Amino acid sequence: MVRYEALVTRLRAGETIMIDGGTGTECERRGIPQLENAWNGGGAISHPDIVRSIHKDYLEQGAELIISNTFATSLHALQAAGEGNRFDEYNRAAVELAIEARNASNRPNALVAGGISYWSWTGQHPPLSEIEASIAQQSVVMRDAGADLLMLEMMIDIDRMLTTLAAAQTSGLPVWVGISCVPNSDAVMTLWNGEPLVDAVAALADSNVPLLSIMHTDVKYVDACLDILQDHWHGMTGVYAHSGTSVDGKWVFHDTILPKDYTEYCQSWMKRDIHVIGGCCGIRPDHMEHLAGALYGHG
Repeated sequence: MVRYEALVTRLRAGETIMIDGGTGTECERRGIPQLENAWNGGGAISHPDIVRSIHKDYLEQGAELIISNTFATSLHALQAAGEGNRFDEYNRAAVELAIEARNASNRPNALVAGGISYWSWTGQHPPLSEIEASIAQQSVVMRDAGADLLMLEMMIDIDRMLTTLAAAQTSGLPVWVGISCVPNSDAVMTLWNGEPLVDAVAALADSNVPLLSIMHTDVKYVDACLDILQDHWHGMTGVYAHSGTSVDGKWVFHDTILPKDYTEYCQSWMKRDIHVIGGCCGIRPDHMEHLAGALYGHG
């Protein structure tokens, strides 16, 4: 916890730190084959050297926090991929690879976060009781593998978000929450399932969440989300947006935002006193290199 507390002290003193960019899409871009119904979650077992190198690249560009490639290694996703019996193995290996990358970098104080999501590629979700049990197990595996904190990602509805959060917190690790948003037909910012963002923020108010991020959200919607957080959220905030589109489960990179343009968006968000800044799907190491130049004064 010493590493975590040292970074949080800096954040609470007013610093903004850079986290990594997209890891799952970077696995895809570098040729790691997908697991059917578990997206790009297989790399920790099938191609560990590539996953480790992705983490290392982000650290070299200036990331002070990297997230394990476990967005797609929930129990229900792995079961749908026929890999459910390797649930612990996938999650442990992914966290260990991130730690190995940190240990081989010049950033020994960087944090490793265990990334957790309940997203389903089949469209089928297990009951809340099953999500609670599997997330609790996943969180302990990540903690025991050496994660410094847990990052909930693509929280798109309030009930599953709160269930996932409570289960992750049983690990004893700090848990940060990442919410994905879109506007509805009335231009109100909502979670992907249509519930108002302001309601999700209210639901988290007394849940011991140190930091809330707007993540896997299109760059053009982030400011509207930050308007809501500014008025209704009293903890630390973060942003890691995405760029590009997914077609039949595969990320399309040809329309990804240019690094300089992403940096311009990030600079505008940083003026709003956010605490962590990074990227999600489609945002690559070259985006983060450009952003590091603006944030830290180097490339």
